Amino acid sequence: MSHVPPTAIPMIPQDETPLFAADEPAVPPAPEGIARRATRFNEWMRRYSWAVAMTVAIVITVGGLIILESGRMRIASEYETALEAKGATAQLSMLAADIAALTADERGFALKADGAYQTHFREAAGRVRRTLASLDAYYRRIGDDTALASFAQIRAAADDEIAQGTVRLAGPPSEAAARDNTLALPPPDSSATLDAALSLLRLNEEQRAQHALDASRADQRISTLCVGALCALNIVLFILLFRNLGIQLDKQARVQKALITQQEELDQLVFARTRQLEALAWHLQSVSENEKTELARELHDELGSILTASKMDVAWVRGKLKDSEPAMAEKLARALGNLDQGIALKRRIIEDMRPTVLANFGLVTALRSLADEAAQRNGWNIEFDLPGEDVKLGEAIEIALFRVAQETLTNAAKYARASRIRVALSVDDTNVSLSITDDGIGIRPQDLKRTQTHGLVGMRQRVSARGGRFEIERTSPHGTAISVSMPRERSGGVTIETPSA
Repeated sequence: MSHVPPTAIPMIPQDETPLFAADEPAVPPAPEGIARRATRFNEWMRRYSWAVAMTVAIVITVGGLIILESGRMRIASEYETALEAKGATAQLSMLAADIAALTADERGFALKADGAYQTHFREAAGRVRRTLASLDAYYRRIGDDTALASFAQIRAAADDEIAQGTVRLAGPPSEAAARDNTLALPPPDSSATLDAALSLLRLNEEQRAQHALDASRADQRISTLCVGALCALNIVLFILLFRNLGIQLDKQARVQKALITQQEELDQLVFARTRQLEALAWHLQSVSENEKTELARELHDELGSILTASKMDVAWVRGKLKDSEPAMAEKLARALGNLDQGIALKRRIIEDMRPTVLANFGLVTALRSLADEAAQRNGWNIEFDLPGEDVKLGEAIEIALFRVAQETLTNAAKYARASRIRVALSVDDTNVSLSITDDGIGIRPQDLKRTQTHGLVGMRQRVSARGGRFEIERTSPHGTAISVSMPRERSGGVTIETPSA
């Protein structure tokens, strides 16, 4: 680090006034400012204390996890060191046993030249070489120079033992060779020295393993204490946090209770207005049906009479002028055709507004007649699943079902491009169900969500006003299915209330 020399520090000249005079103490802040800052701080703590507590808890938790992970890694490393030391101890014991077996084979062969000693010697020598290689790799990996030096001496002695034993046991066994081998056996002192060196290495490895186990236990205790302290601190923080949250939740509960009360009042108001709208819709539909009935009666009585009388007069005039004025007779014949078309149009309009077949023969016959006429106009194949005889369902229900069928067949003729229509009606003690299915292109999903489709909206309102259920869906693989279900008798009337100003 570089040090600033004393001369580099700027000095205040004698003629300049310092920032604060020695005889003018600093003015303490006003008590109002202190109270204002304290209030702001308390408000901030009430608002953000949960965030501070959560942040501290997260930091403590992450720190605890790091401590636990580092402790776990140290404990795992120490256990691995202990296991390797135990394994090295076992290998040293095996090495001592195999070296003793080599010496025993040499002595046995010296006493009795048997080929079994040669075979056993070669197997023991192979095991000794593998054990030596494994131990050499272990000592080089742990980097223990002292143990590696001792092991190098043991390895050299073991290699010499194997080499000398191989020479002694080479060749076919004979009595002369056995006597020579007996004279050339290694002295017992060398085996004792090798066993002592192996015992020293085994003791060293046992101490290494014990030291690693002791260190791992100490690390476990330290980790346990750290985790306990962190958990206690977290518990304190969470107690404070939950206390603050309890206060806030109590405030929110009071606000929520007030909101629920307001929501219940709004729900009751919406329910009442919905019932009024349903009653109004049903009333408007009833008025519309009555107006259609009255208009159909007027068209039948008044316009029908006018058109019939006009047709009779034109036919009489045409009969008088047929021979004398053929050109005028032709014009009158064309007028008769136009009158016939007008009369047919009047009949269709009357049937659309107030189907006489429904009033005279019932719903089943009206549905069959309506579907047959639509099939003739559009070239459809019609399949019926209707009751065998007409049933009385009440004028309102029959009109509602007939209008739904009428609108459905009209939509199928306009948009479906269908070739087969199925009309089904089922009636039980409580409900009546109408189903109309076509094999056309099928209604699109976006059309089901549109609220501007007046035909669908009208059918839904007509059915819901009678307490029924209206469903429309796209069938598989293609086509559209419309189903209506409503009670046979309406469960009580609805009174239309005029909303107060």
